[in-house]
Amino acid sequence: MINIDFALLFQIVNFLILMLILNTFLYKPVRKILGEREAEITAAAEKTAAVETEVLVKMALYEAKLREVKVKANEEKNLAIKASREEAAEIVGKARSEAASSLVLLRARIAGEADSAMALLEEQAESLSLEICEKVLGRSL
Repeated sequence: MINIDFALLFQIVNFLILMLILNTFLYKPVRKILGEREAEITAAAEKTAAVETEVLVKMALYEAKLREVKVKANEEKNLAIKASREEAAEIVGKARSEAASSLVLLRARIAGEADSAMALLEEQAESLSLEICEKVLGRSL
């Protein structure tokens, strides 16, 4: 059976004093530190979420600008290719027309030289044939 005497009352008072001391020097500071830590963790999580959102927004802007620059570069490249093809076609056309005119001039010059050579050969053939005839006949013609 349980005896309620002065020792039990002393134990209860001692226990209450110990709880008061522990609460003041141990539990309240530990709870305060845990609360501060929880607040810091919450603030860090919120800051991380804000930074992550900011990063996503900046990445979206960067990708949009990158696509815009790529489209612009492609357009400029296509314009440069088109211009170079037109210039090449123009140069080839000029070269062909110059070659054709040079060919016409060359053919005319060759034809003129052939005519003059033919006239010269006809003269020489006539004079040679006359000389041959004179030698064969032995008299002048």
